[in-house]
Amino acid sequence: MENPSSDTEKLQQDCYNEWMSLQAKRMTELKEALSTGEKDDDKLRDLIRTAIKDFEDYAGKRSEHSCRFSSNYFAPKWNTCLENALLWMGGCRPSSFIRLVYAMCGSQTEHRLSNFFNNTNEDIHGLSMALGETRGGIGAGESMSDLTAEQIIKINELHLKTIKAENKLTKLSASLQEDTADMPIAVAAFYKEVIGQADMAVERALDKHEEDMAGLLVQAEKLRLTTLTKIVDILTAGQAAEFLLAGKKLHLAMHEWGRSREHRRIEASGGDTIGEVARE
Repeated sequence: MENPSSDTEKLQQDCYNEWMSLQAKRMTELKEALSTGEKDDDKLRDLIRTAIKDFEDYAGKRSEHSCRFSSNYFAPKWNTCLENALLWMGGCRPSSFIRLVYAMCGSQTEHRLSNFFNNTNEDIHGLSMALGETRGGIGAGESMSDLTAEQIIKINELHLKTIKAENKLTKLSASLQEDTADMPIAVAAFYKEVIGQADMAVERALDKHEEDMAGLLVQAEKLRLTTLTKIVDILTAGQAAEFLLAGKKLHLAMHEWGRSREHRRIEASGGDTIGEVARE
């Protein structure tokens, strides 16, 4: 007899595996486009549109697959423990996209100034050249460290709106968690002689909880997509490509770091079931 839960989980995990493979492919394409001597804005914009469409399609599939077993997305078996510990509504916080912009802007500015001050033969003109140097195929005005005042204002405004929207969803999630201690679940758990057996009323309550969680996931996916799209709209083609590349590298790196940490834990405990944490 087929298990609907297992079938759905397989669909969800297959969707995730396809997404991770696509992330690696897009990362390579973005790196190649940014490493050329002369940037091609049209090519960069095509890659950016493709990356946004990829995310939109992935979010749509996740929303579709969450209709019946949404709880799978709030602690996915295909994730590492590290990744699950960082989850917000089944994914990353939309505001973390904006924090990534801030981090890249600061690190690139520090890198350029460090390069300049490490060369004592440079003069003031050299400083100007250092701040406008071409890095990785991205010329002056195209690096994340070259954000204009107008861009920074727009990003800050988006940050505030995004945090407000996140807080609203977080409160809804807290209400759902509190509902699990409400009727009829709590009463059934108290009076049941055999723990684990659920009557029809409890099953209906749990199904309703899964349905509500699926609704939260859909809203969270929309917020993630909206935030990502708005950030890209604020940035230039070169900046947006850099930002998307950094996001993909971070996502893939977190997965690999999580796997590495779990392997080390098992080895340290003398375990011989390394395969258990090899989530592909």
